[in-house]
Amino acid sequence: MNRTAIVSTLALAVAALPALANEELAKKSGCLACHAVDKRVVGPSYKEVAAKYKTDKDAAAKLFKKVKEGGTGVWGQVPMPPNATVKDDDIKALVKWVLSQK
Repeated sequence: MNRTAIVSTLALAVAALPALANEELAKKSGCLACHAVDKRVVGPSYKEVAAKYKTDKDAAAKLFKKVKEGGTGVWGQVPMPPNATVKDDDIKALVKWVLSQK
């Protein structure tokens, strides 16, 4: 393998780390009990959330509040429980990751 190929491979691997790390964070935080990246479980898929909020400049703040405090009505009547024990920095990372889904 030549040097360019090695550098390219490493760059791709490093670029994938945040996505994997945030999926692990979602799992650790209990998010994947009700959500999945690409399909509806109890709540919407992360791809659905990203699509819904893709033009909303305040999406990150709105979703941070929703994750932290919980709520109902945006995606139906099944309530999203509050996640008061998840660290704010972790919620911010998760929201950023969710909004990056395509």
